[in-house]
Amino acid sequence: MAVTDGRWKVLFAGGGTGGHLFPGITVARELKRRDPLSQVMFAGAGRVLEMQVLSREGFSFERVRAVGLVGRSPFAVLKGVANLPVAFFDAGILLRRYRPDLVVGLGGYSSGPVVLLAAANRVATLILEQNAVPGVTNRLLGTVVRAAAVSYQDTLGCFGHKGFVSGNPVRAGFFESAPPRKAMTEPRILVIGGSQGAHAINVAMIEAVSSLVKSLGVIHVTHQTGQGDFDMVARAYQSVGVDVRVEPFLNKMDSEMSDADVVVCRAGATTLAELAAAGRPSILVPYPDAANDHQRRNAEIFEKNGAAEVIDPNDLTAAILAERLMGLIVDNGRRLSLAASAVCLSAPEAAAQIVDRMECLISGREN
Repeated sequence: MAVTDGRWKVLFAGGGTGGHLFPGITVARELKRRDPLSQVMFAGAGRVLEMQVLSREGFSFERVRAVGLVGRSPFAVLKGVANLPVAFFDAGILLRRYRPDLVVGLGGYSSGPVVLLAAANRVATLILEQNAVPGVTNRLLGTVVRAAAVSYQDTLGCFGHKGFVSGNPVRAGFFESAPPRKAMTEPRILVIGGSQGAHAINVAMIEAVSSLVKSLGVIHVTHQTGQGDFDMVARAYQSVGVDVRVEPFLNKMDSEMSDADVVVCRAGATTLAELAAAGRPSILVPYPDAANDHQRRNAEIFEKNGAAEVIDPNDLTAAILAERLMGLIVDNGRRLSLAASAVCLSAPEAAAQIVDRMECLISGREN
């Protein structure tokens, strides 16, 4: 169904990390593609990533002064609880001023006050759950929203009749990636730790590169470090005499994945959806402190389907990482098999399916 009159206002709430934010942007783009006159706004905690990315994408952004409660110290939890009235005040002001027809929760603590107040005021609501194991905020919101879009069949049970499997929406550019190379003399390795980096992967890769160069000769590495580790990683590569492109954040991840032969990364849901769309073989190192161990569950789905290799974070060393990378680089059949299996887990129609459901919710047709 196509939107034609441009009356709709949609508020996307949450984000904070790229894994929550980028699916929302993809859905917003699909909505704007169908109806350029529709109005879209994002609301979140006001992290630098959110403001930079949304400004570049041309979307308006409003801050909600929410504070996370999960995985914090007792003092931080008390401070967060004390801040809840402020967060709900900001959410209330935003909803009264913007008057959205639909609020879409993207996950993350800043989505909670906005979606809860919207539901209480009978505004149509929908949440996106990217992970195999829903986070605390989405589990709470699942009791009040009208619909929940999930990435995996196994997650449906968490949301009952409200849930539907859409897959995780990613930018169209990932689906336009070049086919994986069947053979290579100078392998290209992409290392990403998510939008905030991954210290353990950064350290292991620095040491692994020297071993790979000794065995393979020329290799090309692009390494997203996160802001915190950027200087350390750049200096370390220089000290071992390896020419590596080091960036704190990669803005065009679809192009980066298209250029890569093998990807080393965490197991955040959006990163995995991007790998599937691009059809890239990967070595996954789940973040061990992820809420509800959801990254391990995400990685298990890919491993079970033959779409990735997984290194337990407790077992990660430079030697093991180098060994796994070497194995994929020299074994063309294994590498191409992982790539083909990853494609089978992609969801090219995810954004379209979610916008279809959004249209039904706004028009009052729930299904």
